[in-house]
Amino acid sequence: MKAVSVSIDVHQTPEQVYDFLDVMAHHERFTNHYLTDWRYSGPVRGIGSCATVTATLGGAKTDVTIEVVEAEVPRRIVERNVSAAGRRLAHGTYVIEPLRAGGTHLSFTYTWLQAPLAERLLAPVVRAVMRRANRTVMQRLATELARHVSDTNQTTAHAASSPRRRHDTHRGPAQ
Repeated sequence: MKAVSVSIDVHQTPEQVYDFLDVMAHHERFTNHYLTDWRYSGPVRGIGSCATVTATLGGAKTDVTIEVVEAEVPRRIVERNVSAAGRRLAHGTYVIEPLRAGGTHLSFTYTWLQAPLAERLLAPVVRAVMRRANRTVMQRLATELARHVSDTNQTTAHAASSPRRRHDTHRGPAQ
C-alpha cells in the first residue's frame, strides 16, 4: 500500500518540536481522539520507548504496539507499529525541518510494510481514513506543542524570577 503523509508548519523551533515528540507519553495528548488506553514500557524517551494503545478507526478496534526504533536529534523519529495480531506492520516517521522564516515544518508519514488482505483490497478507503485521522493529529499536535512550550517557558520564567534561598553551610550549634 502507498504511504500516507501529512504535514504542518508550527512556530516552535525544531529542537522544541523534537523534545516534545521524543517523549512517548506526549503522543497521547494529540492522538487520544482515536488512540486510547495507553500503556507505556521502556524508557520515557528515545529509542526503545514504547506504548501499547487501542486504536479505533473506521469502526474497527485493535491493539497497536508503537516503539521508537530510530532517532536523529533534532530531525527525525521513526516508530514501528505492530497491530492486527501481527498482520499489520508499519512505520510512522516524523521529519522535523527548520523554516527559513523561523519555526518548523513537521511531516508525518505512515508507511505500511505489511497489511491484512482486507486492508489491501480497500486500500483507497483505508488510506483516506488514515489521512483524515493524521491531519487531525497534526492540528492537535500543533495546539499541544504550543501549550507545552508556553508552559515550559512560564515555568522557566517563574523559576528565574523566584528569590533564591541562601543555604547556610554552617554545621555547628546555632549561635
